[in-house]
Amino acid sequence: MKTEVEKTLKRWHEMVATKNLDELAEIIHPDAVFRSPVAHSPYHGRDALLLALSTVITVFEDFTYHREFVEPGGKDVVLEFSANVDGKQLKGADFIKFDDDGLIVEFEVMIRPASGLMALGQRMGAAIGDKIGEYK
Repeated sequence: MKTEVEKTLKRWHEMVATKNLDELAEIIHPDAVFRSPVAHSPYHGRDALLLALSTVITVFEDFTYHREFVEPGGKDVVLEFSANVDGKQLKGADFIKFDDDGLIVEFEVMIRPASGLMALGQRMGAAIGDKIGEYK
């Protein structure tokens, strides 16, 4: 794995563990793309990803990363996780793409089962409302 990506991943894991995302903007590229598991079209820009991640960290209960997969080039990482939302268990994966400087340029989330995804979508929709729509 590339050193800059390793540094960013370490910071990301520390932020998630402490639920303190105050420095999150520092590791996201301004033109980052966020692909939500509940939206057809991607969201564009650092602010969209900041909004999504800073909200979901308050929605997920018992969030835990289990495994990390790194592609041979070192700039694409998959983080497998589990969490609960309103009593629904879910499993998911964060697909994260980094640039040469270790900044996140793409963050895609996939979640199963449908009941967990629906619970997450309802909670995120209630918390974010229409704010995320301006980033499409």
